[in-house]
Amino acid sequence: MSNQIDNFGDTARSLARNPLGIIALFIVLVYGFAALVTAFAGSFSESERLPLIYFLIGFPVLVLGVFAWLVSSHSGKLFAPSDFENDDNFLKAVGALAAASSKSTGTTSNDEVARIVGSVRGVGLARPNAADSWRNRILWVDDRPDNNTYERKAFEAMGLRFTLALSTEEAFERLAQSKFAAIISDMGRREGPREGYVLLDRLRKEGDNTPLFFYASSNAPEHKRETLKHGGQGCTNNGQELFEMVTRAVIGRQTD
Repeated sequence: MSNQIDNFGDTARSLARNPLGIIALFIVLVYGFAALVTAFAGSFSESERLPLIYFLIGFPVLVLGVFAWLVSSHSGKLFAPSDFENDDNFLKAVGALAAASSKSTGTTSNDEVARIVGSVRGVGLARPNAADSWRNRILWVDDRPDNNTYERKAFEAMGLRFTLALSTEEAFERLAQSKFAAIISDMGRREGPREGYVLLDRLRKEGDNTPLFFYASSNAPEHKRETLKHGGQGCTNNGQELFEMVTRAVIGRQTD
């Protein structure tokens, strides 16, 4: 009996580390309570049994509702750092995104850090086999790759790998050699101030529908709309937003 209590205590501690575990723990406790009530049903009067019956029926419905709400509205908060295969990777991703976020302002607020943590928690990338290794590989086109070091570190901490290209022509050479889960591109390069659109238009004209995201100096709504008009998937100057958009696209392609 003592061993069973110890085992239950260990299980309870492990479940209490994140919201999903807490929900599971409550379900276990309620069903244990239900078994106890059933075993001693004869000891309760009808007026005493009714509230217990209503509770046992209503509580699982309430738990299901809370679970559905968490999954639909707060999926990024369902996991704790310990849910990652390597806690260091979680910390590396958060640190790199915080550094990327502070590049323009010099500081990162507590609210921004909280949003970054939520973004990283919500990522669940599969590990593809060797034949499908492209599903975790991204082509980054930028003539100044050193400007994006922190952003790449955040992606790499989640298991993504990069191939770099300094120009549109070099990008197409890479695309001729390999397939990629997504493409990230700057906008203005030595080739021209709108070279990002040149790359995107040529890709779509050749029938290549690889998701493409612009990471440039603008986050204006009109530039986001223009990106969509050209057949791109997103445009931002924010490292966290880029992280969220690209990882969603990669996860989507892993299930194709």
